[in-house]
Amino acid sequence: MSDHFTGFAMPDSDLTRKAYTFAAEIEAPALVHHSLRTYLFGRAAGEALGLCPGTDYDDELFFLAAVLHDVGLTEPGDGDQRFEVDGADLAAEFLRGHAVPADRVDVVWQAIALHTSIGIAHRLRPEIALTHLGAGADVAGFGAEAFPEGFADRVHAALPRLTPDCGLPDAIRDQALRDPGKAPLSSLAFDLLRRARPDLDVFDFHDTAKEAWPGVP
Repeated sequence: MSDHFTGFAMPDSDLTRKAYTFAAEIEAPALVHHSLRTYLFGRAAGEALGLCPGTDYDDELFFLAAVLHDVGLTEPGDGDQRFEVDGADLAAEFLRGHAVPADRVDVVWQAIALHTSIGIAHRLRPEIALTHLGAGADVAGFGAEAFPEGFADRVHAALPRLTPDCGLPDAIRDQALRDPGKAPLSSLAFDLLRRARPDLDVFDFHDTAKEAWPGVP
């Protein structure tokens, strides 16, 4: 990893280096920076909750989930599912290709698949919760008030945002515009698609229920 990560003590193993390289090869630089900030902000969120890396959670697993959590927004990761699940599948494929045990792959898969799931992810094991909290902190500042003074400034100096909103809304919306099936009801992609194309015929719960059971009260 580049010298500008010095001082943040990110997990340094053959696997974390390969995962970082994989992400950097297929993602735009702004997305790579967002993924690394997700790790750093998630770790800080965990510390604010009294969680210690290596003791309360597996730091390598958390890093792998954070650094790979948006690979579903890349060309290789763009399948026919919502981007979170496409990304989880691609990350799992990468990890299996490096002989990572199935139980560890499953933790990373869940962390990535659920990283936008507000109200759910934070209730699960720490590696999953911290990926969610780190992404939320970086995108919307959720929980950032608990970070040590000056920490976010140091992170942004090392890993600048590069583009507005890290390019996330555009990438998610563009996938959904090409394939509205990637934007299921109540997902982040659904909201972005609806804002971009209010004329689209999108799922309506009441109408669908009436069509499914006509004449049934």
